[in-house]
Amino acid sequence: MYGYSKLVGAWIPLWLPSSSLSISILLVLCSSITSTTFGYDGLAMMNGLNILPSYLNYFHLTPATTGLNTASLWIGGCIAGVTWGKVTDLIGRRPALFWAAVLTLIAVVLQTAAQNIAMFVIARIILGFGTSASGLTGPAYLAETLPLHWRGWGLGIFNDFYYVGGLIAAGITYRTSFIDSTWAWRIPSVIQGVFSILCIVIIPFVPESPRWLLFHGRRGEAHNVLAQTYSDGDLTSHIVLVQLKEIEDTFEYEKNAGETLSVTQIFRTRTARKRVLLAVSAAVFSTIAGNVIASYYLGTMLTNAGISSTTKQLQINIILNAFCLVCSVFGTYFIDRWGRKTIAALSTMLLTIFLFLVGALTKVFGNSSNTSGVYGTVAVIFLFQGAYSIGWTPVLYLYPPEVLNYPIRANGMGVFQFFLNGAALLIVFTMPVAQASIGWKTYMINGAWDIVMLIAILYYWIETKGKTLEEIDELIEGKKHSEVPDLEKIIRGGEVQYEYGAQEVEKE
Repeated sequence: MYGYSKLVGAWIPLWLPSSSLSISILLVLCSSITSTTFGYDGLAMMNGLNILPSYLNYFHLTPATTGLNTASLWIGGCIAGVTWGKVTDLIGRRPALFWAAVLTLIAVVLQTAAQNIAMFVIARIILGFGTSASGLTGPAYLAETLPLHWRGWGLGIFNDFYYVGGLIAAGITYRTSFIDSTWAWRIPSVIQGVFSILCIVIIPFVPESPRWLLFHGRRGEAHNVLAQTYSDGDLTSHIVLVQLKEIEDTFEYEKNAGETLSVTQIFRTRTARKRVLLAVSAAVFSTIAGNVIASYYLGTMLTNAGISSTTKQLQINIILNAFCLVCSVFGTYFIDRWGRKTIAALSTMLLTIFLFLVGALTKVFGNSSNTSGVYGTVAVIFLFQGAYSIGWTPVLYLYPPEVLNYPIRANGMGVFQFFLNGAALLIVFTMPVAQASIGWKTYMINGAWDIVMLIAILYYWIETKGKTLEEIDELIEGKKHSEVPDLEKIIRGGEVQYEYGAQEVEKE
């Protein structure tokens, strides 16, 4: 396995900057382009296409086929969830991200050239596979490679780029809506491929995960990467040596305990099952929170609220994406101060309140000519999406790779993606039918789910801020598997230096 893994990634050139800050920025950009692609598609492009008459009329869409065209993305996502984790463990985080970007690019070409519903759906299944494969690999890659003081911000920004993609797509679909041909929806589709090209271009300038390298016996390379990400390449840095020792000790414990990279490992022990359940809860909760309604069927939501003009709906789509981007960056800024659990609970509480308000206002003013009531409903929709963006957007891809330890991180992220896509597939496919059948009651039912979510977060989640991936073991298993001091204390200067001899540097 070692030889094959090394061979697969060896042909991808490696030109690393000398600055740790530059490497961290490039790592975040490379992985975050995945989220940009997903946000471009889900948050605005499909929202825009589901509003465009040229798209609806070309495919002769009904509520059922609208749901199929939109939700087929998650069929591919579910497939990626059960297959790509093993690929990521086998060939490495960096090559796995590269091939996921290539698959996404192929899917974009097919989607742009779609001649019928079948071709469009097949393209979107491949697109869902590619983006979910990236969504599986990217967070694990960032969590394992970014230095501790960058992890919260970097993984939070990872999903904030969802709104960058959404904002770009909203603007493009608005401009192309004035084109009187199928290019009104084909142009937004083809532009989606730009993000995958950017990811492929950046990959040569970022390193492999040091934890993946160390697990595969490539200690010298792992040491170099830690030095490149923490100390501008200084191999003798105290922080670098302590982090290397902590990872080594933890891996040694896990190997002695019989933990392997097999899929069955995620079910073998009570703590492994707890880790996976925590990751899966983030996937399911973020999907059923209610944002799917506004993310994919904003047009229907606005029509129910009394705004039926295509132009107005597209304009609101642009403004909503810009607002959500600002809110998500705000939440990311405070993620390391407030903590993952606190910000997720706060976000869910606000979502519950705003969902009930949207339902009530839609019932009263949905078929009304009362302009104040209609725009009041739109304002609450904005507040709802803002509340989601502050909490769930940065937490979604930050929390799961933190609570999953190395032997189950890639496969656990696969399970996370499977449930994320499975829940989204169910919700997205049924929402058009639910909104057409019961209208405002949809929001009330969703609000009831959110109350259950809030209780589960408050009583079951653990707080992971300020801990390395190895130190989180103590929160879940009750003990830390290394005697080195906590890294955050060393970074802040509050811990005496741990003696980790110079001879360790010479082992490379």
